[in-house]
Amino acid sequence: MHTADIVLLIHFVFVLFVVASLPVIWLGTWFNWLFIRNFTFRLTHLAAILFVVGESLIGITCPLTAWEHELRGTGSEQSFMQQWLHRILFYDFPEYVLTSIYLLFALLVLITYKLAPPIAYKRNHNRH
Repeated sequence: MHTADIVLLIHFVFVLFVVASLPVIWLGTWFNWLFIRNFTFRLTHLAAILFVVGESLIGITCPLTAWEHELRGTGSEQSFMQQWLHRILFYDFPEYVLTSIYLLFALLVLITYKLAPPIAYKRNHNRH
């Protein structure tokens, strides 16, 4: 596997985490799944989408995208993974459309964070 494909796969997993976590949190709220209240999980999810929004608002290319392109160079043949994951990850929309989508999604995440807040569990260090 080419190093650029590994970076692309990491990028895909990051996007999957950001996108899929929100409906999982909603389902978990409905079904009372405790893990969706995990503070670390929820804070990581919120930070991830805010990072994407921040990148988009200041107009920088995603570091994973830039790294993948740098590793691939020019004139290389597309791998099977690159061909399919690029179809899933990248769209030919104006930047303002993507930024608007990211902002709306972040707003949904923030609303969900407020309506179904995480719980910071305290560790008991005095167990006997």
